[in-house]
Parts: sequence; C-alpha cells; structure tokens
Amino acid sequence: MTVFQRAGLTDARASEELDEHRIPHGYKHLKEFAWNFTRLWRGFGPLGPIGPTDGPAVLVIPGFLANDRTTLPLRKALAEGGWRVHGWDNGWNVGVQRDTLERVGKRLDAIGHHEPVLLVGWSLGGLFAREFARYFPKRVRAVITLGSPFSGDPRLNNIWPVYERIAGHPVDNPPIPRIDDKPPVPHLAIWSREDGIIAPRAARGLDHERDEAVEVPVAHMAFGVSTRAARQVVHEIDRFLKKYE
Repeated sequence: MTVFQRAGLTDARASEELDEHRIPHGYKHLKEFAWNFTRLWRGFGPLGPIGPTDGPAVLVIPGFLANDRTTLPLRKALAEGGWRVHGWDNGWNVGVQRDTLERVGKRLDAIGHHEPVLLVGWSLGGLFAREFARYFPKRVRAVITLGSPFSGDPRLNNIWPVYERIAGHPVDNPPIPRIDDKPPVPHLAIWSREDGIIAPRAARGLDHERDEAVEVPVAHMAFGVSTRAARQVVHEIDRFLKKYE
C-alpha cells in the first residue's frame, strides 16, 4: 500500500499529487527561457510609478534574476485595474540577502503611502513578500505570490543549483529563514501546472500556509512578462481582496 492509499486518496488523486510534487522536466525549463526571450521587448517603458495617483498602492517584487523591466507587463495590467503600481527599485534580484527585508521596508518608505500596501511577488519575490509581511504585518494589505516556491522542500524546482552559485548560500539555509506557516495577512497563492521551473506543490502550498490557492494555467515566465497572464492575475487579486477584506 502506498502512502497516498494510506491517506485515503484515489488512484487518480494520488497520480495528481505525484505530478504536483514532480520537478518540471529540463525541456520545460529551456522552453520557459525561450518563451521569455521572444517577449523581452515588452519590458521597454517607464519604470516609475504608474496607474491612477489616487489608486491603492501595490509594490511588485520581481523573481530571481529579474528586475523591474521584467515585470513591466504585470505592473501595466495592475495599473489598468486601478492600482497605483510601484516597482521594487532594487535592480536585479540575485537572491536572499541579509538586508533584503530592510530594503523592501525602505522601498515602502519611499513610496510614502500611509495605508498598508499590497505586495505582489513573482517567484522568489513572493518569498520576500511573505517574510516581510510576517515581520511587518501592519504595513501590508495582503500578499500575492505568483509561482513562488514557498512550501515544502526548497529544491522542488530545477533552478536551485544556479541559485546557490549566484546567491552564495544553500537554498535550505538562506540568510532569512523561509517559514512555511502563513504570514498574519491575507495570502493568495497563484500557481500553475504548466510552470516549467517550480513544482506545482511548492507554489500551491498547504491550507495552513496560505488563505487561498488558485491555478492560472500559464508558464512560469508568463507571470511577469505576459499581458494575458497579468490580466488573469489582476482578476484573481480583485476577487480575492473582495472576499478576504
């Protein structure tokens, strides 16, 4: 008897669980970067705040080896949805550093909004958002993670060896601990079975690790650079905030 059968799962559900724990195949990884390369032109545009000046504030944190230009399509979609959108203004995301949460806090100081700010983090940026909200919940309206590996084994992805070389620390011993339990603010985890980098299980999480998980069937890179995916994300954010606030 398998562990899934002992847990009372059907064969179909057991197969689905196995699929969601499986690290994406290498060809999916290559497809992700090829897909992203053809869309780099969408990263050209203004890097300052966009959206209505009286709109609610949102800070978008890019993923590993991404920057504010990479997330421009996502930020434009949020602006179209009525948000006052800010990039993280810290250059390339090269991994967790000891001062990462301090830099996020300084960015919020520079934004200058008196009300709590929505944090939207793509991939590794979602981990930054979760941990900042854990320590400074009064400054955060809610956390939205997009394909972020916040749950389970930190090696449930196919990029961790590259991450360790660039960031300079093991994925299971970062300068800021990755805590599985949900931060004390509303948290929506958006994930995808089509993700070519992060195992679905890692980005979906468990019930006690987030308030809600929603699947948006797109590639991992699409969360940051696809206009279509970004509009789906904005729709889910609006629905979630109406439900949890």
